Amino acid sequence: MKHPRRLFAGAAALVLAGTAGVVAVRLQQGGSAVGSSAAAIKATATPGQLTDTQRAARKTAVDAALAKRSTAVLKGDLKGFLAVVDPKQPRLVARQRMLFTNLRKFEFTALKYFVADERPSKVLIAKYGAETFSTRVMMRYQLAGLDRKPVQTDLGYAFVQRGGAWVLVDDSAIEETLSPDGHRQPWDFQEISVIRKGKVLVVVDKGEPALGQKIAKVSQGAVDGVQRHWRRPWSGAVMVVAMSEPRVMATVWTAGSGYGWTIAAKAVSLYDGDPWAEKSVPPVSSRIVVNPAVRSKLDQDLLVHEMTHVATLQLGIKTPIWLVEGIAEYVRCASIEDDPHWTVDPYRKTVRTKYLSSMKVLPTQAEFDAAGDRSYGQSWWVTAYLVDELGEKGVAALYTDLARHSTSQKAYAAILKKHTGKTAPQLVAAVKKFKG
Repeated sequence: MKHPRRLFAGAAALVLAGTAGVVAVRLQQGGSAVGSSAAAIKATATPGQLTDTQRAARKTAVDAALAKRSTAVLKGDLKGFLAVVDPKQPRLVARQRMLFTNLRKFEFTALKYFVADERPSKVLIAKYGAETFSTRVMMRYQLAGLDRKPVQTDLGYAFVQRGGAWVLVDDSAIEETLSPDGHRQPWDFQEISVIRKGKVLVVVDKGEPALGQKIAKVSQGAVDGVQRHWRRPWSGAVMVVAMSEPRVMATVWTAGSGYGWTIAAKAVSLYDGDPWAEKSVPPVSSRIVVNPAVRSKLDQDLLVHEMTHVATLQLGIKTPIWLVEGIAEYVRCASIEDDPHWTVDPYRKTVRTKYLSSMKVLPTQAEFDAAGDRSYGQSWWVTAYLVDELGEKGVAALYTDLARHSTSQKAYAAILKKHTGKTAPQLVAAVKKFKG
């Protein structure tokens, strides 16, 4: 039978938005009390101004507090985790307690917090005094079985000194100084449930274990589909975030206006290094974030598309978008038709009759921005043609070469010609004749 929800891809009903961009992971934490070992920072002649020596001493003291805080997470020491939090602020204490509860549901191979750069806030100074220390704090961590290396993210905290110790007084007032691509993580909101199935980890709201198990089963099926058709090694380890909270990882759930512009899910990449830094290396890890509006009816083929991004992005970030999205759509459609009862023939007909005639170039970002449906379909058709010519292993080899070595238009053209025997215009001409 034809599966009515699997006839169209790309933005036709749900925009499938894979991304090679950076995600900054926000964590609401501060340091733990350093007691008598805290460095006393005295005001200079100008209130709030410190000498270089005093700044270094302050950083050392706060870093020591943050180190104790990370140890508390790893050891399950709630008292140690909350020791630095301002006890006069019950709401802040409650948020931090919830954060600890959520963090303990993950297995960390490594976890470290450290001071990055001071971000003075007039609002915080007015509230807590001239010696208030508001700063970006880096969280560098590695989740067991998910991250092949540590990833690094930023968060924003404010500290004041009381009785010789640094106290966390704010965990959200300098949001605007943090990296823009999504610094709020699943553990930053309400209590969560974490479901594990094989190498798949699913995060849902507390009290939703049934939904979590359902999504875990669908996710495992999606992993199997990717591994059948993406002919390069991939462990299948992935985190799927399917919470009711729409701000998780600051994902924007619309990509345009009008019908068909709801993003259903997004593959979000994580890197090691300052989230503000320009990215020139492949991501270390990825998360798939599901739109809260579709999480209860999540389809396996949607996850296949996003998981293909997870599997491929670690090769490099130089692959052109037509192949990035084309391979994800190819694997998605191929996995659907692994079941003889399902077909994407209506999608084929749409691409063949509506999209191919207008194809002038291999779709670029400009084409995707102008017409998402058409560009997804054209990219899929190009990739299907290449699989017909080169096989799945051949397309994987092309993808890998481009991801790693396509450093210029000249290099791109040479790689394309080496693998396909065609220039880009020749490839477009051949694709338009392909019957599918």
